[in-house]
Amino acid sequence: MYPEIMVIPMREELTRAGISEARTAAEVDQALAQSGTTLVVVNSICGCAAGKMRPGVRMAMQHTQKPDYAITVFAGQDREATEKARGYFGGHPPTSPAIAILRDGQLVYLMQRSAIEGANAPAIATELARAFDAYCAKANA
Repeated sequence: MYPEIMVIPMREELTRAGISEARTAAEVDQALAQSGTTLVVVNSICGCAAGKMRPGVRMAMQHTQKPDYAITVFAGQDREATEKARGYFGGHPPTSPAIAILRDGQLVYLMQRSAIEGANAPAIATELARAFDAYCAKANA
């Protein structure tokens, strides 16, 4: 684990964008028990999180269509919360960073590190906006 003082700016980059931190397994379970769609961002100290994932997520959160809720866990720092979040990812291998969308606690979308590494922040934002449109749109009554 890194000293907390080092990761505060990396945490705040997402919380300033309106994404709530889940630092315990119970907080993850509570967030994912809510009805609707939840964005789950597995944050990381790595370069691809800093230069690609976090900026891409921040851009995507400006999109008109968004998930009902958004949480972040920090890999390597909040291990219990990160492990719990990954447990909702349907057996996919754990990667950091990662971005998931769950509907009613069930995985509907997952962007793993391999996709994040191969893209730039605007491309990640565009892909997330597409996923928001596909998975987070409200049903018309």
